[in-house]
Amino acid sequence: MSRALRACCMLALAAMAGAPLRAEPLWSDPLRTMHEVSTTPVSTVYGIGCSFDTRLPDPLTLLDAVERALCRNPQTRQAWANVKAQAAAVGVSRAAYLPTLTAGGTWSKADNRTTYPDFPANDSSLTTHSSDVNLNLNWVLYDFGLRAANLENARQLLNAANAAQDDMLQTVFLSTVQSFYEAQAAQALLAATTEAEQAAEQSFKASAAKYQAGAGTLADKLQAQTAYAQASLKRAQAGGDLQNALGSLAIVMGWRPNTALTLVALGDASDAPLLQQAVDELIADAVRSHPKILAAQAQWKAAQAQADAARADGRPTLSLFATGDRSDTPITQVSSRQTINSRSIGLQLSIPLFDGFSRKYKSRGAQAQADSKEAELAGIEQQVTLEVWKSNQALRTEAENLHSTEILLRSARQSFEVAQGRYKAGVGNLLELLKAQSDLAGAQQQRILSLTSWQTARLRLAASLGRLRIDGL
Repeated sequence: MSRALRACCMLALAAMAGAPLRAEPLWSDPLRTMHEVSTTPVSTVYGIGCSFDTRLPDPLTLLDAVERALCRNPQTRQAWANVKAQAAAVGVSRAAYLPTLTAGGTWSKADNRTTYPDFPANDSSLTTHSSDVNLNLNWVLYDFGLRAANLENARQLLNAANAAQDDMLQTVFLSTVQSFYEAQAAQALLAATTEAEQAAEQSFKASAAKYQAGAGTLADKLQAQTAYAQASLKRAQAGGDLQNALGSLAIVMGWRPNTALTLVALGDASDAPLLQQAVDELIADAVRSHPKILAAQAQWKAAQAQADAARADGRPTLSLFATGDRSDTPITQVSSRQTINSRSIGLQLSIPLFDGFSRKYKSRGAQAQADSKEAELAGIEQQVTLEVWKSNQALRTEAENLHSTEILLRSARQSFEVAQGRYKAGVGNLLELLKAQSDLAGAQQQRILSLTSWQTARLRLAASLGRLRIDGL
């Protein structure tokens, strides 16, 4: 009987796994549920092993930041744990196809003493030991689809968990990109404000020298000094903004905010290609492959399976049962004992007849949940398509701004050089120089912000499509 039971269990296990049995040890994952779970908090499509040195690269690139954020961020690790938990739930549903085998046993000792006060010669005592061992097998053979519906529900919830993990990776990916570009922009703005401060200092020294020589006025000197002080104030503010941005980036990467970070310099936009697909194609791609939509679809299918399970819960079940029992007990006050061995095997049919209409309302509630998930799916599709539309328009706008700020910065720099030369030659006035100096500082800031906004808009469009990948960097 044990060999037959073992063979049946192995066949049922192979049928549920949907593939032939593999040679790996059964005790590691007997129901084969963990093959859909990544070995790290990062999905296998990203190709990251999460085995990094304890020291951060110097300087830190965007790729370095994203890889560490995907592996170390608490949100990605939580999503990974949710997938593992749902994979275990699939194992529970698969286990319902296998028999249950329980063993039990008792052992007892009894001391009995009988006394007769008037006839002490008839006093007696008895010490006995008794035992009972039993083995029970129960195997549901047919249940009109209840187990299949529960298993489908668990599988779809696992699909939803995997899609939710991918969506969380996309979210952390984009958040890291935004934090990195903000820190890069703050680093570039600090350099720009430092350059503006140096230019303001030179203007102040030139006006002071003219005043000392009697060729300039005190008002020009004071105006130049005021502009120099304002430039110093902006440089100090830029330094504080940089430290805040670096702290935010460190947090996204899973490090403490006081971690020392040095970023690569902000690059140009000449080597970054634009997505050239039409917006209709982009929206269609997002509807097909966005992880938010995939997760909502899986949750809808899981709710449908739950409704099927609620309907199947009121149907009959056919089970195989087998029991084995051995009892050993004394029957007299002498050494005589009795041993009883009993075995039984049979089929049990259970037919629910009346439960106060609770199953009917459970089925109705489960179907309402499925309808709710279907409506939720439609709403998420609308949100995703709107995000694709907005991201596409934002990318086009930022591309135009990028071209405009390039022209603005070039003309502002030339204007400052001309105004500076005219002032030093004595044919220009201080107000002209200070205005050109202020225009140059503003153009530098706008160029930096336009570069980072354009880069962020590119990756935000990829995120709205669900296409953020390491190789895209």
